[in-house]
Amino acid sequence: QVQLVESGGDSVEIGGSLRLSCVVSGYTYSKHCMGWFRQAPGKEREGVAEIDSDGNMNYADSVNGRFTISKANGGNTLYLQMNNLKPEDTATYYCVSDHKYCEGFAEFRYWGQGTQVTVSS
Repeated sequence: QVQLVESGGDSVEIGGSLRLSCVVSGYTYSKHCMGWFRQAPGKEREGVAEIDSDGNMNYADSVNGRFTISKANGGNTLYLQMNNLKPEDTATYYCVSDHKYCEGFAEFRYWGQGTQVTVSS
């Protein structure tokens, strides 16, 4: 059974930084895509960043240059370093994974429960 557990969400001031973590268990596929989605109240869910088993990365235009996705522990831990946070980054952030190469934030099979990020002045 695949489980994704996020942590690291918090309330921060504009311009601040946060690092989200996601621990993945029960997942043994060598080919995979892992990433982060977010959803703000009243808005559609959107892909934020993704990385595949070959290390190829993709970022949403809105976060490119401010957010960095990375993996550790052979892909069992996924991170999202978020710098220069803006109020529009406020959302619930979800860790996602699937046993495929990344396809531009296409549908993912496995989702975490989400962690809240709030950015305010």
